[in-house]
Amino acid sequence: MKREITIVTWNVNGLRAAYRNGLRAYIEQQRPDILCLQEIRVHPEQLDRTMHPPVGYSEYYAPARIRKGYSGVALLTRLRPDAVVEGIGEERFDREGRVLRADFGSVSVVSLYAPKGYSADDARGEPRKVERLHFKLAFYRALVSYVKKLRSAGRKVILSGDFNTAHTELDLARPKENQQTSGFLPEERQAFDELLRAGLVDIFRRFVSEGGHYTWWSQRQNARARNIGWRIDYHLVDETLVPYVLNAYIQPNIYGSDHCPVVLEIRSDALTKG
Repeated sequence: MKREITIVTWNVNGLRAAYRNGLRAYIEQQRPDILCLQEIRVHPEQLDRTMHPPVGYSEYYAPARIRKGYSGVALLTRLRPDAVVEGIGEERFDREGRVLRADFGSVSVVSLYAPKGYSADDARGEPRKVERLHFKLAFYRALVSYVKKLRSAGRKVILSGDFNTAHTELDLARPKENQQTSGFLPEERQAFDELLRAGLVDIFRRFVSEGGHYTWWSQRQNARARNIGWRIDYHLVDETLVPYVLNAYIQPNIYGSDHCPVVLEIRSDALTKG
């Protein structure tokens, strides 16, 4: 086995569109060992024969069950998992296709798509916004419990995905203007803090301390070209695995979605130790 394993997370904003926009070429060029995808918005049977990774990858999906064209996560892996588990055991979240876990030795890699604190139905008015924010915060609480349960069972956790929260003022271009915007609300940031207190580390910040590094940009007002973005996609790595991490970085020049890939390089023995 090679010395390092590469784990990539990417919100593809529609898996079929991503394949049309070059996802397969990205996989062929980058050859990630594990690719965690979010917001796939498709069921596997809706994929045509051109919409699959190259030979050597296994595909696992957790699509939204409440309706098609919504949410959903996936894992594409060149490594053989010991087990693949969908969901966190709470139907209200699991039916939306939010979590998919693959176990490799004692390490659990989780492709995760946290809810937004608002929805496309916000035109209905303020009550809908409040309802969805409460749903998001409840998901975070359930996720913290899930992480603690896995760690108590001796598993080492890597959460890779779209958390829909910018954690600190360094993680978005205009923090002052977004104090009351979902994704940067104090209660959302505090919920993110609880994940870190559960034994996880925002590993990108171990390598890059300054601002200006983002993973999502609005598709309006030429925001990406102007780098007016948010960092809402993360690898949260079990604190016991931090010594094994070799690098973590963002790929802002990779297009095909309004998000970009985020890469984690970790020593291969981290995933093979018991």
